Amino acid sequence: MRCLPCHKEDTAMDTALLFWNNIISTCGVPKIIIIDRDPKLTSEFWTNLYDMLGTKISFSTTYHPQKDGLAESMIQTMEDILMRFYAYGMEYKDHEGYTHDWVTLLPAVQLSYNTSQHSTTGKTPSLVEKGWNPILPVDHLKKNLLTIHPTAKDFH
Repeated sequence: MRCLPCHKEDTAMDTALLFWNNIISTCGVPKIIIIDRDPKLTSEFWTNLYDMLGTKISFSTTYHPQKDGLAESMIQTMEDILMRFYAYGMEYKDHEGYTHDWVTLLPAVQLSYNTSQHSTTGKTPSLVEKGWNPILPVDHLKKNLLTIHPTAKDFH
């Protein structure tokens, strides 16, 4: 799952650049993409691009929830998380007093989502996509805590 900030005013070309810079350049060309019927993603430009890349397009619809159930669940989860930021002013101050908005937090939200086990698959999205889970800062903290305080394992 990728979280990319975009704007309603973005053109098909703006969206293509986001797609290239954040999906193709880091993950390669996807075999299949589930998209909604947003004109930015269904224009002639995009249709030709999908054909050239060999990417199959599957349109999500309200009539086929089984097709996009995972995608809809992910979108709902992301909306819930971001709404919590919105409820608190969509920004936070770090320990040095700098203010950050929700766009700054998207990478952390994405990492959290991709490394959380999901009830539908019993696996994390990272494990499903890559075959492995990334090492998280908390993994090092747990290891160091157990090294410093061996009795801490009793509280795990």
